[in-house]
Amino acid sequence: MPRQRPAGAGKVVHRSARCDLRVSPIKRERCFALLAAGGDVWACVLELNAIRRQRGAWPIASYQALCRELSLAGPGCFGELSSVAARSVLRRYSDAFFSAAKARRAGDASVHYPRRRRHLMSLGFYAGTFSLEGRRLTLPVARGAPPLVVSLKRAVPYEMSQVRSVTLGQCAGRLFLEVTAEVPVQANDADPARVAGVDLGIIHPYAVATTSEALLVSGRALRAESRLHLADSKARSQATARRAPKKGQRGSRRWRKVRASQRLAEASHRRRISQAQHEAAAEVISWAVARRIGTLVVGHPAEIARRDAGRRQNLAVHNWRMAHLLSTLSDKAEVAGIALLTVDERGTSSTCPECRSRTSKPKGAHLLLHLVRAPRPS
Repeated sequence: MPRQRPAGAGKVVHRSARCDLRVSPIKRERCFALLAAGGDVWACVLELNAIRRQRGAWPIASYQALCRELSLAGPGCFGELSSVAARSVLRRYSDAFFSAAKARRAGDASVHYPRRRRHLMSLGFYAGTFSLEGRRLTLPVARGAPPLVVSLKRAVPYEMSQVRSVTLGQCAGRLFLEVTAEVPVQANDADPARVAGVDLGIIHPYAVATTSEALLVSGRALRAESRLHLADSKARSQATARRAPKKGQRGSRRWRKVRASQRLAEASHRRRISQAQHEAAAEVISWAVARRIGTLVVGHPAEIARRDAGRRQNLAVHNWRMAHLLSTLSDKAEVAGIALLTVDERGTSSTCPECRSRTSKPKGAHLLLHLVRAPRPS
């Protein structure tokens, strides 16, 4: 039976958007101090459970028990970190622990319990604990600390009444805010009986087909961006190879600056690729809405990722980001009120759609393709 991703049972669905922060050097230090304090909370939980394992006691993993341990620590033990932000770290640890326990009970021994420390941890704040007015955000801090007010580089794409939570994080030294909101499902006159098949591709992200026409979203611009970034990374590595520290060495301050610039380039490349893939998924959904398509059937290429097809093809599949393409399309389809089904695509190209028997592909078969080029990442 195909796995179905429901289009949302209620009137609203949860969506998130990322906004970069514009802060002064002092506020930047305070934000990173809060993220480091969140890492300290994570490390304390790991250390506490390590001690309990040595004594033969059960680890503390439930969210309620972890919150009781946090209350026993007292206020101010993690700097300016508020109890709301600390509880968000405890919630993440509890979810990771029980997810690993569920996977291991199912027989997946490759999943491990959370035991790795992290220097910086993202902090979540639920509605009512923060203040967001336009581009001005006020985050809660510990009692006695001055208020922390930061500015966003762009306005939040949701109404203030729809915002439910915000998450403070960092990527390659850049502070960002992830805003989660409740977005109403669009009222489209889509017909669930109208079905379109979607194929995920390595070069072209999406290929959609119905009984009469089809859509192909070109990914040549994405491929060009990846190749340019690869050439730039090779040139940068060759130029800095002599200054690279040996194993066991920390590296000079100059080398750390080089590594910081490399991480910024990698993060910028990932953002451009992700934005282009979001725009490609939006093009597919708008095409389906214009044709009143109510169901999208996506072939899930899970078996391809597990197959050893050689060094070059394995690298191409690894860089494919098929899960991101599928989740992006699923999220936008849910907002548009379109159901999305994932099926096993093994043997679909050699199966007759009428008699369901395996046959070879007939010669001269053509599809009416509507070519749409994905915008070049900026």
